[in-house]
Amino acid sequence: MRKVLASVFVLCLLLAGGLALFGQEKKAADKLTFTAKNGNVTFDHAAHAKREKNDCKVCHDKLWPQSKTAPLNWKAGMHKPAETAHTSCGACHFAGGAAFETKGNCTKCHVKSAA
Repeated sequence: MRKVLASVFVLCLLLAGGLALFGQEKKAADKLTFTAKNGNVTFDHAAHAKREKNDCKVCHDKLWPQSKTAPLNWKAGMHKPAETAHTSCGACHFAGGAAFETKGNCTKCHVKSAA
């Protein structure tokens, strides 16, 4: 009887540990870097998340996929179309938007390497 109770106890511990691991949220990268000809863009995910009070649904999956493997569909020359359509970064970064507009603010995002 003791062996059965001990086995049940161990099984419960393993199950509880597995559920705890399964229920943990995956931590997003603090910063993401996008390669660009006019200077790489480092997206400070942690700062943007903090600004939105960690409400991931503001951007995910409406504007960006919430996946390490999904393509971001970011391409050159997309600033104006994104701002007009309020997609990707242009959802907030446009004239009169929640964040600074891209026009005239290139160096706020694009940083050339010191190579």
